Parts: sequence; C-alpha cells; structure tokens
Amino acid sequence: MEYFSLGRDFTCFNCGKKDIGNISCPNGHYVCDECHGKGLFDTVKDYVLTSKSVDPIEIAEYLMELNNVPMLGCENAWIAAGALMAALKNEGTAKVTDEQIVEALNRTRRQAIGGYCGLTGVCGIAPAIGACFSVVLGAACSKDRETAAAMSVVVRILGTIAKETGPCCCKNFVRKSLIEAVKMVKEHLGVILPLATENIVCKHLDRHPHGCRKEKCSYFGKV
Repeated sequence: MEYFSLGRDFTCFNCGKKDIGNISCPNGHYVCDECHGKGLFDTVKDYVLTSKSVDPIEIAEYLMELNNVPMLGCENAWIAAGALMAALKNEGTAKVTDEQIVEALNRTRRQAIGGYCGLTGVCGIAPAIGACFSVVLGAACSKDRETAAAMSVVVRILGTIAKETGPCCCKNFVRKSLIEAVKMVKEHLGVILPLATENIVCKHLDRHPHGCRKEKCSYFGKV
C-alpha cells in the first residue's frame, strides 16, 4: 500500500464514489471506507450476538483468525467493540442487550476509519471501546459523569495503544485494548470479566504488510 501525507482525489475501485483519500495500492486503486470490509461487519455482528463466552479476548481471537478478516483495518475495531459488549452481555451484571451491542458496533463503524491511527493519532479501536462504555453508561453530550467516564476510557485506550506502535498492528492493539478495557469495566461498572491472555500466540507474523515488531511485541514467539 502507498500512504500519502496529503489527501488526494480518488474514485473508489468498487462503487465509483468520488472521495479524498490517503491510501491506495501501488497501481492507484482506492477503496472507500464504505466498501472496505463490506460483508465483514455482518460477520462480526452475527457472531458476537450468538457467542456465549464471557471472555472478550476469546471472542476477539476467534474473529481475528477468520481468513477474510484483514491483518490491518478497522474491521479489527468492530471486533474489539463486539467482543467487549458480547462478554458484558453474557456475564449478565450490566444487563447489556443485543440492541446495545448493535448500537456500539454502528457507532464504531462511523468513527473507525482506515489509516487514521497515523493520520490523526486516533486508532479506531479507541472510539470502539469508548462506544461500548458510552452505550452501557448512557453517555451523551448533555450528560456529565457518564460522558467524562467514556472520554477517560478513550484516553486510556489511546495511551495503551501508543506504547505498542512501530509499526502499528491491529491484532496487538485489539488484545492490549481489551485487557485495559476489562480493568475499566471493573472500575466503572463493577463487573469482573475473565481474560485468557497467558497462552496467546500471534499467528499473523507473515501477514503484516509493514513488518512485524517481533520481539517488541508481547505476543511474538510464545510457542
């Protein structure tokens, strides 16, 4: 992929939409955000709505292993939001509904935009986790503590992700963000969720287009 510091005029290779973008393939082909990952949104949604697990990492790992889920991209943000919301629903204390899960996924889809981790400093997984807390807490512009809590969650997730860059890795970001999110679930919601993190072995080394961080990553080489 080619990355441009200044946005350029593109025509989506799939739908023909005129757009301004910062990323294309070396041959100049561009895919708009609406077409990117088309079909996968429903795959993520359908799975998290039927999962029975209370471990968000377990849910996320299953989805990240699917062949049609790209190594990098905001599909991983959908996975993070769906995994956390599904785990909360299945645990039961927070009374999360299927409608709230879909709401968090829809909000994430609107703010998780490909490449913007580097272009604006905001990885889509941060608003994904923020959307989960916002939905559960009932945050809105007119609210006080609920909105402050959701914003503080996003700040912590961004801080967690920032420590894992060089280059960016969505799989790592999902795992680290969910670990931090589980801590905040306990703080803000009084809910304890299990996390099976000790045996995570990343299987995506050869898929990374920018090169795996290898020993810099917590999930490299644990065979």
